[in-house]
Amino acid sequence: MRKGMAVVAFVALSIGACTDAEVDPTAAPSTTSPPAVSSTVVPSIPASTTTTWSPPPTSYLGPTVTYDPDVPRYGGEVVIADDQEPPTLNPFVPGGDNFIVWIIGQAHLAGAYDIDPDSLELIPELVTQIPTVGNGGVVLNGDGSMDVTWQIRPEAVWSDGVPISGTDFAFTLEFEETAAECSELGSSPEPLPDLAVTSIEDKSFTARFSAASLEHELMFRFVVPQHAVAASDYCEDWNVTAWPAAGPFVLDEWVKDGSDRHVRFVRNTNYWKTDGAGNQLPYLDEVRFEFIPETENIVSAFTNRRVDVIQPPPFLPAMPRERWQEAGADVQLLPGPVWEHLNFQFGPDNRNLDSLNGILEFRQAIAYGLDRRALLDDAGYEWLEVSNGVVSHSTRAASSEPWSQYSYDRQRAIDLLTIACDRAERDCAANPPNIIYSTTSNADFRPRVADQLVEHLADIGIEVDLQLEDSQLFFGETLETGDWDMGNWAWVGQQGAAALPDFLGLFAPSRPPIDGGKGFQNYYNWGTPGSSTEDDEAAAQFQALYERLVASTDASEIVDLARQAEEILAEQVVIIPLNTRAVLGVVWADEIQGYRMNPTLSSHTWNIEHWYRIGE
Repeated sequence: MRKGMAVVAFVALSIGACTDAEVDPTAAPSTTSPPAVSSTVVPSIPASTTTTWSPPPTSYLGPTVTYDPDVPRYGGEVVIADDQEPPTLNPFVPGGDNFIVWIIGQAHLAGAYDIDPDSLELIPELVTQIPTVGNGGVVLNGDGSMDVTWQIRPEAVWSDGVPISGTDFAFTLEFEETAAECSELGSSPEPLPDLAVTSIEDKSFTARFSAASLEHELMFRFVVPQHAVAASDYCEDWNVTAWPAAGPFVLDEWVKDGSDRHVRFVRNTNYWKTDGAGNQLPYLDEVRFEFIPETENIVSAFTNRRVDVIQPPPFLPAMPRERWQEAGADVQLLPGPVWEHLNFQFGPDNRNLDSLNGILEFRQAIAYGLDRRALLDDAGYEWLEVSNGVVSHSTRAASSEPWSQYSYDRQRAIDLLTIACDRAERDCAANPPNIIYSTTSNADFRPRVADQLVEHLADIGIEVDLQLEDSQLFFGETLETGDWDMGNWAWVGQQGAAALPDFLGLFAPSRPPIDGGKGFQNYYNWGTPGSSTEDDEAAAQFQALYERLVASTDASEIVDLARQAEEILAEQVVIIPLNTRAVLGVVWADEIQGYRMNPTLSSHTWNIEHWYRIGE
């Protein structure tokens, strides 16, 4: 079987283009799935699954009426502003990987799972539980294969009243596979372990995987209605309109021209979720996404209360955060899923012919010689937190922060550099070690960090030659060919323990990059054939842990193995984490309640069905 790669670049991992710009999707393992069998089940519509919505009498938004903010009420509209306009409403076609498509998608799309904002673990949405061995959803077979069954919520229906069924899950596989190849801009499919659909029922779906893993948990981020989409053009028909909703709202209009560009949604009267008291969700009548190109204009529109919710860049000089809070706004600032790191190239195509990257003591000297806190401060980013761990971005349970061992120690760095020079048989007094440092030049953050890095490493005796590049070149030819020495970029990762095997595959010696390829690969060439670390014992230990990771179906075991693997990465200084990018959500809390920022790819609209207006 094959599946489309990087249909949604944010689903798994992608490279971040720059701190104050969009994410540039590159090599990313997709969580899309192999095509389904052609079996079709035409579901019946049980009368009990269709609910008629009846608002309570307190739905009037009158200026003389006040309400208890702790008691949700029905009615009203919320206006959300963003500086990006979606190229499509279909998350599976090229352009559907734009973050704004996901932000809007939370209003009308739904899938097997969502992401908990506290633990960062997957939580069930359209299904009754995430399938595991422990709950019986995963059955391991004697031949090494595994059977996975998704039990669909009995109350889950599409906005047209048709029950969400196993047929829809099977059809989603076919739709994703086809939609991934809708344009030459889409990524090429890559081989995956075989999957065969074995059972399609009204409220369940079962597939057999040829090998055991946790890969199934990341499938079905969004589900597609077979009855409405099967006879359509998968590439063209769902870009400016939407299929029947599984989410809380349905599309009403998309105004693409003029000064008032927006997408408007209205309540899904057949939405299947209820609140804790058993009342049908959502509370709001309407949701309106307005597209305002300039961030300053978004800030102004929010300040003037023309919009209710924004997610601006976290640190703008003109952003009146304190004044907003004094006036009744809730400003939620959290560490997000994007993290910057410094890294080394170990492959034979390193542009620095005198590179010492293959010597551990050289990398350790850099780790001790960089005061990362001062590096960020001196670059003008005092508010950013230094990152000492990376697997914790997928799940809080895996947090161990092993890079905290590299507290700034100038003398230790100098001593380690002396050892590295001896190993290289190099007179570093006469011929100081040098680094060619490459990163993107398009935005402020990385060039500023690069300038400071020159000064910090000069203080321990390492010369740095800056060779910054346009992001198209850097994220293209430079990374794909391994033509850099030391670099800086960001990764965007998916959350949940199931994402850890794919993430750690970035460093697996068995995953060397392929020239011109877009696979999920070890760009660093750490431990790969022909690299300066080809026979590294630590790389071999990491590879053994990685092989256990990808074969495990036990989340606890995966978290434990990931911690061990991360310890190796830190001890070997394969990379040096720098900082996590913050995410910011702002809402007029004296008007809108129920809002909660989700610091993952689910973002600030993840629980939009629970938002409600209070008195004005």
